[in-house]
Amino acid sequence: MGRGGIGGGGVPVDMETVDSTRAFVRDVKRIIIKVGTAVVTGQNGRLAMGRLGSLCEQIKQLNFQGYEVILVTSGAVGVGRQRLQYRKLIHSSFADLQNPQMHFDGKACAAVGQSGLMAIYDTLFSQLDVTSSQLLVTDRDFRDPNFGDQLRETVFSLLDLKVVPLFNENDAISTRRQTHEDPSGLFWDNDSLAALLAVELNADLLIILSDVEGLYSGPPSDPQSKIIHTYINEKHGKLINFGAKSSVGRGGMQAKVAAAANAASKGVPVVIASGFATDNIIKVLKGEKIGTLFHNAANSWECSKGATAREMAVAARDCSRRLQKLPSEYRKKILLDIADALEANENLIRSENEADVEAAQAAGYEKSLVARMSLKPGKITNLARSIRAIADMEDPIAHTLKRTEVAKDLVFEKTYCPLGVLLIIFESRPDALVQIASLAIRSGNGLLLKGGKEAMRSNAILHKIITSAIPDDVGKKLIGLVTSKDEIADLLMLDDVIDLVIPRGSKNLVSQIKASTKIPVLGHADGICHVYIDKSADMEMAKRIVMDAKVDYPAACNAMETLLVHKDLNKSEGLDDLLVELEKEGVVIYGGPVAHDKLKVPKVDSFRHEYSSMACTLEFVDDVQSAIDHINRYGSAHTDCIITTDEKAAEAFLQQVDSIMTFLLNCNSAAVFHNASTRFCDGTRFGLGAEVGISTGRIHARGPVGVDGLLTTRCILRGSGQVVNGDKGVVYTHKDLPLQ
Repeated sequence: MGRGGIGGGGVPVDMETVDSTRAFVRDVKRIIIKVGTAVVTGQNGRLAMGRLGSLCEQIKQLNFQGYEVILVTSGAVGVGRQRLQYRKLIHSSFADLQNPQMHFDGKACAAVGQSGLMAIYDTLFSQLDVTSSQLLVTDRDFRDPNFGDQLRETVFSLLDLKVVPLFNENDAISTRRQTHEDPSGLFWDNDSLAALLAVELNADLLIILSDVEGLYSGPPSDPQSKIIHTYINEKHGKLINFGAKSSVGRGGMQAKVAAAANAASKGVPVVIASGFATDNIIKVLKGEKIGTLFHNAANSWECSKGATAREMAVAARDCSRRLQKLPSEYRKKILLDIADALEANENLIRSENEADVEAAQAAGYEKSLVARMSLKPGKITNLARSIRAIADMEDPIAHTLKRTEVAKDLVFEKTYCPLGVLLIIFESRPDALVQIASLAIRSGNGLLLKGGKEAMRSNAILHKIITSAIPDDVGKKLIGLVTSKDEIADLLMLDDVIDLVIPRGSKNLVSQIKASTKIPVLGHADGICHVYIDKSADMEMAKRIVMDAKVDYPAACNAMETLLVHKDLNKSEGLDDLLVELEKEGVVIYGGPVAHDKLKVPKVDSFRHEYSSMACTLEFVDDVQSAIDHINRYGSAHTDCIITTDEKAAEAFLQQVDSIMTFLLNCNSAAVFHNASTRFCDGTRFGLGAEVGISTGRIHARGPVGVDGLLTTRCILRGSGQVVNGDKGVVYTHKDLPLQ
């Protein structure tokens, strides 16, 4: 085991992001792939040539990259049955066709189909410049004490020659009369044969391809069934209900599980995955968490990993409850201590951050990502200042929002209270960790943080400094730092402990998180921000705003992506000057259909597409209504701006554009600016102290989310012995009372 397949130029494995349970794949070289009848054939019983072609393509890739690949294939009986049916049909009389008899002996089918199946594999592999060989075995062969040595000698010789051995049970001469009903012997189907070969041939990995994604907790057709990514016999063995087996083949999932468990117990990891996907074998070897893994160390992984995720969340919750009991001045002091600690350790923080930046640049990360993760001079001072501003805010916990006299001596109160435990998943920006932690402490919430691997050192040192300032009577586990990617999946399942997830990062990250959890998610999936220059705009003002919105910090989510311009301004001196200034700053301008035609700039593929941070899409529109329609169709409800001196146009824009913030009017849109840069859309700039993110949703919180967005409400009723009793004798007053 561990012959260094990756070191020999195998499938690249990113060990920082790979699931920890699949880390062993970096040492895999010798692989046995078992493909079942349900994968080899379609519903009509004919060979599924597309899937076979994909299988051979993947094997060719592995063979080329230095892996030793052995294939155990089913399908001979199916191929033989198809050929025999065809032969019988063409030789049948009309009377025979009225009452067709299509039952054939399985051994005869195997004998006829084996040569045909091998011929198909040979043809496919030959097209890919791969040589294959055929080896037929029976249970009786393995009973010979000398057979194992002879088998290994032959197979290892073939592998040295980069030949792919193809194994199949020789059903035509099997000693069992009904092999599919006879579980005796050393193996009883191709699943158990593959497991036996994996042990005999010292394989590093066995991949069993099935017609489902892996092993489920129940029948895959049952909506309540969930895929089991790591099989633990003690945990899953008695809980799984197997559904009906495939209509083709012999084993079914129960046989695959038995074979996989057997091989894993003898030291060969096994993954059961779908053979219908075109690249699942490659994904398995990249360490992706697909299919079901069987491993002899899985029990220790599961116990450790499951406890870590839940214990971390429970500890954060317990610490948050202790934090909430403390006086406001005590929580304020914690924040002030954190601010002092950050400034005192600025050199250490900068050193770790510079190491992250250098590593990211060496790894070839995009410049925009490197820019976001860099803690430039003055950044720590600004972060400390924002923490002190948060500390000086009015205490949000138990703040009374409403008091109502329900009846005499019966008072209803609605107050703020913390949400509980927050899970924040963010990419590349270590300063986000500081902002989020300070807001969580001020709002009395527990916090779990998962930062991007590219800022791993920065996140670790910031977390250490912040938690060191949290007193023991609260507990340093108030803020937990999640360090491995695979823990995220476990945390997202803890809807009984974690109360809100806030993903900060790419559209793909936000969308993936939303699709993976029952916990409420607060975030935005896009950052497509628009600036519209109306025909009445002051072009000097427009130039200042557009340049700031695009160039001040191009990598920010509130930077301008699309510039809409009234058609009357085409070829105007003011617009020409603006475009020249943008290009001087390195901005690449793409055009919508109209702008492309008029200005001859490269044509944009899609208005919904975010290009690089230094790209800008330009389009001409007929009027303010056309601009509104464009934004509502292609925008992401983040931040949009109108530049105009026409108050009527501004009012229409502010009321009708569907974004996250509205200036000047409190209307039913959520984010629109009039004559101000989109870059103002920021929690610190709005006086929130900091922000945990920007929400484009419509429920709970919208726009930059500060302390208020991390709170919910508690209803309190203060009485003096009142009972409902059918509302007899209760005189409801429902009178508003002054807040206390």
